[in-house]
Amino acid sequence: QVQLVQSGGGSVQPGGSLRLSCLVSGNAFRTLIMGWYRQAPGKQRELVADIRSGGSPNYADSVKDRFTISLDNAENTSYLQMNSLEPEDTAVYYCNLKSLLIVARGDPGYWGPGTQVTVSS
Repeated sequence: QVQLVQSGGGSVQPGGSLRLSCLVSGNAFRTLIMGWYRQAPGKQRELVADIRSGGSPNYADSVKDRFTISLDNAENTSYLQMNSLEPEDTAVYYCNLKSLLIVARGDPGYWGPGTQVTVSS
């Protein structure tokens, strides 16, 4: 049973930083794709960043050069480092895990429970 446990998040002033964590258990995928998504009130969930094990990260244009996604295989954890935060970054952030087979099938994969990030002065 794959489970994703998120931590981090909270409230920060504009220009501040936060780091989100996503601990994965029960994963036996040889190659995985970890994604971070966010959903603001009244908006659709959007991809913020993703990374394939052994591959290069991809970022949404809105967060490029501010956010950094990483995978720590030894700790079975993905991190999303968020710097220079803006009020527009306020949303619930979710981590998502897929295998290559899940991607090929078009299935949603496994989701974390979400964590609130609020950027406000």
